[in-house]
Amino acid sequence: MRGLSPEAVAPLSAIVITRNEEANIADCLASLAFARERIVVDSGSTDATVAIAQSCGARVVAMHDWQGFGVQKNRALDLASEDWVISIDADERVTPALRDEILAALASPAADAYSMPRLSSYCGQPIRHSGWYPDRVTRLFRRGAARFSDDVVHERLVTRGPVGQLRNDLLHDSYTSLESVLDKMNRYSTAGAARMRSNGRRASLTSAVLHGVWAFVRTYVLQRGFLDGRMGFVLAVSNAEGTYYRYAKLWLQQHAEARRPR
Repeated sequence: MRGLSPEAVAPLSAIVITRNEEANIADCLASLAFARERIVVDSGSTDATVAIAQSCGARVVAMHDWQGFGVQKNRALDLASEDWVISIDADERVTPALRDEILAALASPAADAYSMPRLSSYCGQPIRHSGWYPDRVTRLFRRGAARFSDDVVHERLVTRGPVGQLRNDLLHDSYTSLESVLDKMNRYSTAGAARMRSNGRRASLTSAVLHGVWAFVRTYVLQRGFLDGRMGFVLAVSNAEGTYYRYAKLWLQQHAEARRPR
């Protein structure tokens, strides 16, 4: 918390869930230095994540029985003790401008929860179109006024009452390389297929192709991904691929199930 006066430290619990985030966790926690309490819930990191988080002054709690993002974030939330909570991911950063806006909001709250615009980068380039911005996310809330949904992926914060709006960006260094894009695409398409299957959804090879094509058109044309330049095209292609693989995996699961002996 060096560099901040005592009055700038907010009655705020910052919660972060991690697994193998040694490249991100120090910068993430540094951006949360204005929070009186910083909690890291780690789910079995095999790198230096835990040691780095501890060296940054965070309280680290190990919870290895992974049940999904929503469940893990609620576990972290249950550890918070301050009146207000901010939840961010290890690859996200609170800018100084957003920090000052948060401090002002907590000094005179007008709501029990606040959303903020999130500016994500793709292979090093901030993306301001393609359906990625302003991408408002609700991350700041009064403890007891919100909980996370239990979704395995794409969890959301469920709040009571109106949500206030902050103006400054939360930075999201989401995809540092094409390799990280492909890795996350594989993991998220698998989880997405499992979620669709649990919801009774069906898929075919034709639907997988059509959903993939539509994802490209929506991202690159309707959401003006072409304004993000060459990287906008690459992003639209990866969105199309991720969507195609999600439906294709569901179709293949159904196909394998149908072929099993009764």
